[in-house]
Amino acid sequence: MKKTNALLAHLILYCLLLQSAVAFASNQVQNIRIWPSPDNTRVVFDLAAAPEYKYFTLENPERLVIDLSRVTGATTLPAISGEAPLIRDIRSSGTKNTMRIVLDLSSAVKPTIFALTPTPPYGHRLVVDLPDSKASSSSASSAPVETRPVTNSSANTASSRQAIPATVRAARDIIIAIDAGHGGEDPGSIGPSGIYEKNLTLPIAKQLLETINREPGMKATMVRTGDYYVHVNSRTDIARRMQADLLVSIHADAFTSPQPKGASVWVLSLRRATSEVGRMLEQTERHGELLGGVAEVIKDSANERYLAQTVLDLSMNHSMVTAHQVANQVLSELGKVTTLHKKEPQAASLGVLRAPDIPSILVEVGFISNPQEERLLRSSSHQQKLVQSLFNGLRRHFELSPPADSLFAQRRSKEHRVQAGESLSLLAQRYNVSLDELRRHNELRNDSIRIGQVLRIP
Repeated sequence: MKKTNALLAHLILYCLLLQSAVAFASNQVQNIRIWPSPDNTRVVFDLAAAPEYKYFTLENPERLVIDLSRVTGATTLPAISGEAPLIRDIRSSGTKNTMRIVLDLSSAVKPTIFALTPTPPYGHRLVVDLPDSKASSSSASSAPVETRPVTNSSANTASSRQAIPATVRAARDIIIAIDAGHGGEDPGSIGPSGIYEKNLTLPIAKQLLETINREPGMKATMVRTGDYYVHVNSRTDIARRMQADLLVSIHADAFTSPQPKGASVWVLSLRRATSEVGRMLEQTERHGELLGGVAEVIKDSANERYLAQTVLDLSMNHSMVTAHQVANQVLSELGKVTTLHKKEPQAASLGVLRAPDIPSILVEVGFISNPQEERLLRSSSHQQKLVQSLFNGLRRHFELSPPADSLFAQRRSKEHRVQAGESLSLLAQRYNVSLDELRRHNELRNDSIRIGQVLRIP
């Protein structure tokens, strides 16, 4: 019994010593990376262990000071990767077991600092987010935003689009916000060859941007234009600032085994939609942004909360129905150029799909974890096929269901009732359009038409 007690005591002592050793594990700064974006600068410190830190700011000149505890060895900083106008210099000094890191800044900021646990390909990290208000206001003012006339649809009722006099109304472009998934410090999934998801989604998104912008009546904008991180909550805000009719988020799927392959399209789940409406009802400061003119009524009538919920519910329902329609068209086109992992739109609780006033879809162009599909996804020719199929699906949706004030709607309003003696080729010549356009706009499998048939003229 005494031997057992002695053994137990030694075991407890060993555990305590081990716990103490872990608690006092030394730390070191192994790498520093700067990720600039239009309205934020992110600085990432790669560390040997989980950080213990304190920080404060100083004025005249502007500085951010971080005291990193339990640092042993050299107190000099490693080489810095990247640069940003907001950061003039990063320097360090040391005392016993503490490294003081000073960021010399070009303007005052309110930093956000947090630690991240290891996630391949990175280990422990200390992340510093520095919002740049000047850059944010500049990028917002230069963003390609158009003033929209208000129509009677529920989607426009809940948006921030402003009415303009009927005398100056003109058919507008359909705006599509393209979101290249991940970016910067967030690499996304990693393929067998080591390629990051973020390095596949951005070139596909840029090609889709160029393809859409070549189509009269359509205009695309990018949520992120380079290799930097955009918070998932900010992506829908950026799309809203662009007054987008649709948000398309581009991703590449991954799984723990290499077998799964194929593309899929995701839309918002009903459960997430319900929770988002509830959350946005609490954000009264954003009602003007989300509810349009209805917000003025709600703001003046404290007891009319039900009106806000009704409008948000209608808007969210409209967005979800539209997103589902878009997803079906995109899947139909994707199936012509690649394998489909799921042939029907999939519902998920994804933050990037949460906007109540912007129909949103997330497209997984394939499995980066599948070696064969990863090689395809890296191929420029396959990327171009994916882009063309995405564009065809988006265009087809808006041809069938165009916003009332758009150029697509104006085109759709041109109709012709077939008379005796008329043929499809004759009508193509009369309206100066190609036979292919006439067939596509009217879903004709051949050139046969009948007397009294109504054709839409592109």
